[in-house]
Parts: sequence; C-alpha cells; structure tokens
Amino acid sequence: MNLESIVWNNLKRRKSRMVFLIAGLLIGVATVVTLISLSNALTADVQHKMENYGANILITPKSDDLSLSYGGITLGGVSVDSREIRQDDLKKIGTIPNSRNIAAVAPKVLGAVQVGTERVMLMGVDINKEFHLKKWWTINGETIREADQLVAGEAVATVLGLKVGDQLTLLDQQFTVSGILNKTSSQDDQLLIASLPVVQQLLNKQGRVSLVEVAALCSDCPVTDMVNQISAALPDVEVGAIQQVVKTRMHALDQFRTFSLAIAAIVILIGALVVFVTMMSAVNERTREIGIFRALGFRRSHIMRLILVESSLLSLLSGFLGFVVGMGATRMILPLMTENHVALHWSLPLAALAMLLALVVGCLASFYPALHASRLDPTEALRAL
Repeated sequence: MNLESIVWNNLKRRKSRMVFLIAGLLIGVATVVTLISLSNALTADVQHKMENYGANILITPKSDDLSLSYGGITLGGVSVDSREIRQDDLKKIGTIPNSRNIAAVAPKVLGAVQVGTERVMLMGVDINKEFHLKKWWTINGETIREADQLVAGEAVATVLGLKVGDQLTLLDQQFTVSGILNKTSSQDDQLLIASLPVVQQLLNKQGRVSLVEVAALCSDCPVTDMVNQISAALPDVEVGAIQQVVKTRMHALDQFRTFSLAIAAIVILIGALVVFVTMMSAVNERTREIGIFRALGFRRSHIMRLILVESSLLSLLSGFLGFVVGMGATRMILPLMTENHVALHWSLPLAALAMLLALVVGCLASFYPALHASRLDPTEALRAL
C-alpha cells in the first residue's frame, strides 16, 4: 500500500466531507471566473461600440487666430490664416504604432452653397466609411449610391421643402435627394451630404479635406497616446480626443473590475476557510489512523504529503468544476447586461487560472492541518485504541 492508494481509499470512505470541501472551493472559483469573464466581455462590448458607433479623435487644420480688443471691448478671434488638410497626408495615419486600433478614418470637406434664397452647408463624405461610422443615423429613403445623389438633414430639408426623390441644383449640378436624415439634434440636421469626390470638385477643393474623424479605442493604450502619434505623423494639423464618452465608459468598467476583484477575494477567502476547517476536522477524525501510520514507520513528511495530496486532488477538481459553472453563469447573466449578443469565448488561460487558483488556495489552507497532523505524537494517538 502506497500513499496514493491511501489517499484514494480515504476519499472514497469520506464522500460527504469531500463534497463539502469541493463545494466550498467551487463557489469561490466559479465567482472569480464569472466576474472575470463578465468584465472581459463587457470591455469587449464597449470597445466594439466605441469603434463602430462614433469617432473619438478629431483632426482639423491649424489656423492662426488673433484675439482683438479695443477700449475694453473684446472683438473675438479673427482667423488670419486657414489651411486645409491634404487628403494624401491621411495615409500617414496608417503608419502610427497603434494603427491596428483604428477602426475608421472618415474625411470630410465642407462648403457653403446657395440654394434659392437660402445659404446652406454642403458636406462631402466617404460614403462607405461615414455611414459605417454613424450607425445611429436613420434615413427616410436610401443612402447615397450614385454620384448625383445626396442626403438632406432634417432641418435643412424642412427649410428647403425637400422630399425623397426631389431634384436639387447645387453650383450648376443636378442632384437627386435619395433620403432625408431623421432628426439627430446635432449639426448633422443642417447639412446636405453628398459623395466626397463630387463635393471636392464642386467646391474646387480636389485633394483637400476640411476635417477628419477617426474612430479608435485602444484596449492596451490611452487614446491620448494615439492623439500624440497622429500629431507627430501630421504636424500641420490639430488633433484632439473626444474623450468624455470613452473615459466615462472605461472608468465605469474599471470600477466594475475593481469591485469584482474585491468580491472575488472575499469569496475565495471564505472558500479557504472552508478548506481549512474541513481539513482540520479530517485530521482530528483521523488521529488514530495517523498514529498507526507513524507507528508503522511513516515519517512526518509522509503524513504532510498524505494530507496535501488529498487536498490537491480535491482542489484541482474544484477548479475545473468552478470554471465550468462560472462560464455557465456568465452565459446566463451576459444577455441581461448588454443590449446586443456578445460572443463568449471559453478561454483556456482562464481555465488554467481557475485550476491554479483552486490548487494554491487549497494547498495553503491545508498546510497548517497537514503540519499539525505530522506533529501528532504516535503514542498519544495510539492510547485511544
């Protein structure tokens, strides 16, 4: 008979204690797995939404402004030098270190045009990128599919009396209103939107853009770093981060992650106490058995190994079951916390972490009971026989 067979026979004899110990660790590990996987899934969901539902970096031309005042009266800023961005320079954005985090680069060209007695703003956009970036836009009609089509904002359509299918002449070029942009309560309501190359030609701004919106969210770096990188690549432009929404979302996730780790630590501590109490109880129950082992020549290291091997086997089983239960709980909870379905990946590193955590907690909690068992005096233990 060797130590491993003794451990196995002892586990079979004391099934109730084995189930109690596994349950204590399983709950702790399952809680940790659930909170970590939820946190990772929610972070991925936020990144997806921020990358696909709006820009968080704005690139504009540099301009020299003078603030004028006379006699105590401020006259405001007067632009004395205004530049536009060369469209070819935008290729440099793809060379920055964090270019992999850029979801979309959407250039725009702006200019005022006369329509009858009204002066309105015309905006040229990259059709595919702009409508991908502005997924909250809803259009009555169709998006732009041809070079002679445009979409009118809700406010400008009301002022000009436009309807879907109407014809509109801008700078001697005929356009068809393919759609009316539903109210957004933003500057988009005031715009006539057409294809970027067409508007560049109409405004005589070929190869130039007025501003650029960049949709990017770093999971491994702050947006500020990307702003600095773009500024270095394009030194003649102003680059700013629209960080309010990003910081709010990421701050909320950081708080949730911190709260999750605190809860997980408490649950793991409770699991460790369950293991400690269970193993101490097992040592007290097996006093005579341990005394016999010592009388037969088992050394103290053998007794410690006996207890630690038993707890290690149960801990590994608890870690595996805790991972499975935790992922199952995440699958049930996640749809309640996100608007859209988020794919849940069964992570092998997380499974390994769960089993390692259970093993470490189980062994640490069992160390003192094992040490206590190894120090039992065999003569005292055998007196109860």
